[in-house]
Amino acid sequence: MITARPEDVGLSSARLARVDGWMDKWVASGRLPGLSVTINRRGKTVYHRTTGKCRVETGAPMTSDTIVRIYSMTKPLTSVALMMLYEEGHFLLDDPITRVLPTWRNQRVVTSGNALKYDSVPAERDITYRDLLTHTSGLAFGFMVNHAVDQMYVNKGIDFIWVNGRPKEPVTLAEMTDRAGALPLMAQPGKAWNYSIATDIIGRLVEIHGGMPFDQFMAERVIGPLGMVDTGFHVPEGSRDRFAANYIPDGKGGMKLFDDPTTSQYLTPPSAASGAGGLVSTAGDYMRFCQMMLNGGTLDGVRLLGRKTVELMTANHLGGDMASMGKPRFSEANYEGIGFGLGFSVMLDPARAQIMGTSGEYAWGGAASTAFWCDPKEEMAVVMLTQLLPSSTYPIRSELKVLTYQAVVD
Repeated sequence: MITARPEDVGLSSARLARVDGWMDKWVASGRLPGLSVTINRRGKTVYHRTTGKCRVETGAPMTSDTIVRIYSMTKPLTSVALMMLYEEGHFLLDDPITRVLPTWRNQRVVTSGNALKYDSVPAERDITYRDLLTHTSGLAFGFMVNHAVDQMYVNKGIDFIWVNGRPKEPVTLAEMTDRAGALPLMAQPGKAWNYSIATDIIGRLVEIHGGMPFDQFMAERVIGPLGMVDTGFHVPEGSRDRFAANYIPDGKGGMKLFDDPTTSQYLTPPSAASGAGGLVSTAGDYMRFCQMMLNGGTLDGVRLLGRKTVELMTANHLGGDMASMGKPRFSEANYEGIGFGLGFSVMLDPARAQIMGTSGEYAWGGAASTAFWCDPKEEMAVVMLTQLLPSSTYPIRSELKVLTYQAVVD
C-alpha cells in the first residue's frame, strides 16, 4: 500500500514513527480494539499501519482490508453525489427544496415547550439545498432528545441513523423524508448550525434528481467509478470475515461489544440507505475518495466533479465559525475556528481551533471514532479507522493531527 518514502514528499520517517508508538499505546491500554492510520502526501501513500484487533473476542487482527462502519464519514460522499447533480443543472444551491418536496411547504419553527406541547412560529422561508449541505436547515437529529424537535423525531421513528445506520422499521427513504417534513423545525432555515438528519434528506434528493434509488446512484455514480470495492450500505457475504466488531466503553477503562459483526444489521441491505451514516468502508477505499477530492474531483482518469465545484464545497459557507452560528449541539469537530462547507468542516484558524492544521483543510469524522482530513495546501490526506462509540470518548483525532503535522519537515 505504501508507494513512496516519507522523505520523497517532505516528511520525516523518524517523526512519523511516533505514530507507531501512539497507536500501540492506545491498543495496549485496552481502550481501543484496533487502529488503522493511512497518510498520503502529493498523491503518494507514505504511511499505512494497522495494529490491534478488529474482533477482540476471536483475536482477528485489524488489517489493511478490515471493513468498518464509517457512520458520518458517509456524509461527504452523499454531498458529492448531490453536487454532481448540481453540476448537471438540476438545481441551484439557493433553490428551495419544496420544488421537489412539496410536502415540506409551510413549515413552522418551535420556540419553546416540549414534544407534546410547544409554541411555534412560521418559518421565514423554505429550506434550500445549501441549508441541507451546511447543516443550517433547522432540522434535528433525534438521538439527542434534548429539544422538543428531537423528541418528536424519536416519537415518529425518524432517529434512524442511530440504529446501526438503518431504519428501526422497514420504510423507504421517501417515507422517512415525508415523516420529517411533517414536523416543525428547531431553528429558522439559515440561522443556526445544527447537526441533523439533513444528509439523509439529501439522499432523497439524490434519488429524485438522479432518477434511481439512492443506494444505486451511490454504487453506480460515486463508489463504483472511484474503485471503492469494499464500500457500501451492507457487508456482502463474501466479505463478512473482514467486518470489524463495534465497541463502547465498559465504564471500567476498557470496552465491551456493541455490535457483533456475525449478527449485525449491516449484513443485509437496509430498506432505506442512510446518506448521513449508513456506509461501511476500508482504509484504502476511503483514501481513494480523499485523493479524488485533493485532485480537484478526479482520480485515475475518472472525474466525478469539476475543480471549481470542489473549491466551492470546501470553502466556508457560514457567516463565521460553527460556534458563532448558535449554541453548539453535536459535531465531529470543534466549533471555535472551524467553519462548514458543503458537506465538510473547514479549518478557518488553527490558533482559534487550538489544534495544528492549515487554513482551508477540510474534514469530518464518524461516530465510531473514525476520522479523515484533507489539506490542499500541504497536499496531504489522513484516514484513521477504529470502532469505538461514541467519537467523543477519547481525543485520538486531535492527537493524531499533532503527530501527523509534526512530521512535515519541508
